[in-house]
Amino acid sequence: MAVALQVLPRLARAPLRPLLWGGPGARLASGMALAEQARMLFENTIGAVLPGPMMHRALSLDPSSGQLKVRDRSFQLRQNLYLVGFGKAVLGMAAAAEELLGQHLVQGVISVPKGIRAAVECSGKQEMLLKPHSRVQVFEGAEDNLPDRDSLRAALAIRQLAEELTADDLLLVLISGGGSALLPAPIPPVTLEEKQTLTKLLAARGATIQELNTIRKALSQLKGGGLARAAYPAQVVSLILSDVVGDPVEVIASGPTVASIHNVQDCLHILNRYGLRAALPRSVKTVLARADSDPHGPHTCGHVLNVIIGSNALALAEARRQAEALGYRAVVLSAAMQGDVKSVATFYGLLARVAGAHLTPPGGAGVSVEEEEQLHEQAAALQLPDLQLKEALEVVKGAQSPICLLAGGEPTVQLQGSGKGGRNQELALRVAVELGQRPLGPVDVLFLSGGTDGRDGPTEAAGAWVMPELASQATAEGLDVATFLAHNDTHTFFHRFQGGAHLLYTGLTGTNVMDVHFLFLRPR
Repeated sequence: MAVALQVLPRLARAPLRPLLWGGPGARLASGMALAEQARMLFENTIGAVLPGPMMHRALSLDPSSGQLKVRDRSFQLRQNLYLVGFGKAVLGMAAAAEELLGQHLVQGVISVPKGIRAAVECSGKQEMLLKPHSRVQVFEGAEDNLPDRDSLRAALAIRQLAEELTADDLLLVLISGGGSALLPAPIPPVTLEEKQTLTKLLAARGATIQELNTIRKALSQLKGGGLARAAYPAQVVSLILSDVVGDPVEVIASGPTVASIHNVQDCLHILNRYGLRAALPRSVKTVLARADSDPHGPHTCGHVLNVIIGSNALALAEARRQAEALGYRAVVLSAAMQGDVKSVATFYGLLARVAGAHLTPPGGAGVSVEEEEQLHEQAAALQLPDLQLKEALEVVKGAQSPICLLAGGEPTVQLQGSGKGGRNQELALRVAVELGQRPLGPVDVLFLSGGTDGRDGPTEAAGAWVMPELASQATAEGLDVATFLAHNDTHTFFHRFQGGAHLLYTGLTGTNVMDVHFLFLRPR
């Protein structure tokens, strides 16, 4: 099986703008507003997982010997290095790889979202663009994150490059979120339209993402280890920017460099469960029957090194370091925050009240036993595998300084209306409602939720920040928070409230490691 390294390295600073907070151990800047601190912490957190810094941490090249080092593994370069990539952050990753590898790079093909080169150029991020005479061919496709003919052409070009490699070659594979839609290559005679139709039918009947991926892999030339098989016997190094909770390499972009653990019987079981087996197109039945009779048995990926170079956990580690440099006691609660935004908002509201009460003199006397029990019950209901709630509350109880509680992941929104918004803005507004339900005592509280890709849903904002007084201030401005939430119209709300001052704008970041959540508590 492929080796999967998921190491959290010591982070180098890579801020989007110069730090304004001073060096490690600096105290809180008395003149700096809490909201400005939150905004800057968010931007510098994103800076840690930009393509350039991540690639430079993962790769190093010795020009004299031609040795390429990937973490603790070395590869000899001698005009034998090729590159392929697919995903929303891959343009910047490829630009960084090209800068690092120089003339050692023989040829490359990448599949990136439609319009991304123009968007990067407009945002002034020249470092994320390939050189004018690059050896890397760029295909743009998958408009609206859906597989299309353009992304199919890209996938076939990637397959062709991989299949022409020899045992003397090294293939560098760059993968980020959105890679699955950018690498569609159904196994003939299945067509792209047939595969999309089957996927939509499964989704409409309630199939899980794991079940959808199992079917996708079985019908794909490149997913589920297919790209690694195409490149054999060449060595393959896969550098992965994770946008999936827990960083499972077999799930990110449907695991093109990871051997699939599923077989045809798993697929048939899924199709039977949702009543679709009898209605399968003949092409799909043909492909499944052919796979079932494969005399070679399951394929392995022993010639592959998979390395997670960026993740939500890495971003949160940098956020913690930066918050501590500001003088906060910082704790990472979870990098796997999931569930409906309503439940997540309830959790953060209870957490703010319980933690705030512990920070209130004398010695946390204002803590409600009932609310603390409710907090633990809500945490249990969320079923977060890595939640550090007990540890966080212990830090809060012993704190002699302001607190910053950090988390990340990807909550979900149940769409009820046709408004404009995104999960980060909806979560922030729901947390504001929770915070405003009862007085929190002499503690300043701020909650921020933002997407690391700089885009929250179909909006130009990355997210929003809120404080407990927001709901009452909105009422005074004639804005009914409940109505905006009922219509999933949170962007319209924040745009109207205080002239949009609570919205987070970063522009296109060129990266994506899901969302980050910050909860600040500062005794007055």
